[in-house]
Amino acid sequence: MKGTRIRERGVALLLVIWVVTLLLVIAGSFLYAMRTDARAARNASLIAQGDALAHAAVSRALLELFKPQGSPDVWRRDGESRTWSFDGAEVRIRVSDESAKIDINSANNELLKGLFRHAGLSEEEAAQLLDAVLDWRDQDSLKRPLGAEDSDYVQAGLKGRPANYPFQSTEELQLVLGMRAEAYQRIAPMITVHSRQAGVNPLVAHRSVLLAIPGVTPGAVDAYLAERDAARKEGRPSPIFTAAGPYASYVQTAAASIKVDVAFEGGVVVSREAIALLTPQYPRRPYTYLAWREVSREQDTRPNASTRESAVGKPR
Repeated sequence: MKGTRIRERGVALLLVIWVVTLLLVIAGSFLYAMRTDARAARNASLIAQGDALAHAAVSRALLELFKPQGSPDVWRRDGESRTWSFDGAEVRIRVSDESAKIDINSANNELLKGLFRHAGLSEEEAAQLLDAVLDWRDQDSLKRPLGAEDSDYVQAGLKGRPANYPFQSTEELQLVLGMRAEAYQRIAPMITVHSRQAGVNPLVAHRSVLLAIPGVTPGAVDAYLAERDAARKEGRPSPIFTAAGPYASYVQTAAASIKVDVAFEGGVVVSREAIALLTPQYPRRPYTYLAWREVSREQDTRPNASTRESAVGKPR
């Protein structure tokens, strides 16, 4: 009898241990789920807050862009970073003129080919992609020697077909036969559909864009950028980039790109980019948004933008 009672107590103790262990596992799972939900809710709250701050920052930038060009503190559309701190977040704004990018609708053909080579394509691949781009945006179904029309897309197993119309957005370029994903990611920050110029504006263009110009060497680009930065610091007009030749266009457009990064403690970053058409001649509607997009930090390959930062103070 005594041995039986000891065995029963042992079984009971074992059952208690198992029950306690099971309860601890359930409690741990519940706490983990609650912590995950709390973190997700916090991140969602920060993203909503960051989106609101990004809208405010874009509005601030637009206000600055309407200041008289002769003002000493006027914001130039040169990609210079301007930062302020607001409610625990750091807000960084960069304003660029769309003439700093290569327009995939109106750019010179050789400039487009240079852009594709800069994206890592071979000479043959760049030539094929150029013809495919031209076939995409022209208004006929005649195929260029290296281009692509409907039958080529069918043969390649692609659902898309050439629009036979100018690109409506830069993202549409990804649908063109021969446009590889990695190549597009590299050139995405360098292209536009809003400048409507055959060339690029070296006065505000980034280093990567200048390197895409046919015949231009990295040494010539770096020397020009050093001279351009020195002129800006000294308050002198920016120099002409003679190496760009016929691929340069020194005309500022009516469209501006406004890039905003809102960084919170803990590593949460909200990035937005707006492209606005400025129409001060129409007081009732001085600007129109042409695009508004979320931007991935991994896709924002603009290391050549001006890194000088100037405090802009608190939003007014």
